[in-house]
Amino acid sequence: MQIVRTVADLRKTVNDWRSAGLRVALVPTMGALHQGHLSLVEAARARADRVVASIFVNPKQFGPNEDLSRYPRQEEKDAQMLEGAGCDVLFLPTVEEMYPEGFATNISVSGVSSGLCGDDRPGHFDGVATVVTKLLNMARPDIAIFGEKDFQQLAVIRRFVTDLNMGIEIIGAPIVREADGLAMSSRNAYLSAEQRAIAGALPNVLAQVRDQIAGGADVAAALASGTQALLEAGFAKVDYLELRDAASLAPLPALDREARLFVAARLGTTRLIDNLAVQPVLA
Repeated sequence: MQIVRTVADLRKTVNDWRSAGLRVALVPTMGALHQGHLSLVEAARARADRVVASIFVNPKQFGPNEDLSRYPRQEEKDAQMLEGAGCDVLFLPTVEEMYPEGFATNISVSGVSSGLCGDDRPGHFDGVATVVTKLLNMARPDIAIFGEKDFQQLAVIRRFVTDLNMGIEIIGAPIVREADGLAMSSRNAYLSAEQRAIAGALPNVLAQVRDQIAGGADVAAALASGTQALLEAGFAKVDYLELRDAASLAPLPALDREARLFVAARLGTTRLIDNLAVQPVLA
């Protein structure tokens, strides 16, 4: 696996591949990799001839009270994991390479960025949209793969790629889970042993609420019951538990179309998110 740290070196490598008629996939990450990330590389390998993975902890998507400084960084271990997964090139830019002096551009996506994490983390999706736009322009892939755990982020990326006529296929890969169902996340490392035991309730409650709604239960009542169940399980706060349109992410008072159930809940200083597909009740 080749490691490159500049846009010029990345583009030279990708241009050589393109000259040879090869199909290129990009897997953007912030590092601290786990099996969920490696599943994205595996999905990329199945769809392209060459795979670029990027690791960049993007300061523009962290709020002033968020965990940028303590976000886990393990460059050497991550590189070994990516190489083992079949990645061809690892792009490891510095902050200065991504945002050189005088950088003054911001990509903002309305609609799908509203509500959910968009309300709780103001400016977050602007930071995501800006850095992913840059990475897509730098790598110029045929396809890019993102995990469905950050489903709202995936919707934001699909929106601006379509709106800006970028001509890149955006693929959402299924959530990879721990043995107890907890969605794999780099932030799971922040949890104490006691918190980690509580965290397993999140996917279980989410699945229960999904089944209730899919079975015809009143949506508002099912969401309220699920919120109470999470608090009783030991979560300090539930930021949201909501049913939304799977495409537009508009709130749904009733299950009358393909939907997604979203949750964000806190254990100590750690914020966990998850989501599940919910199919409409058949008449």
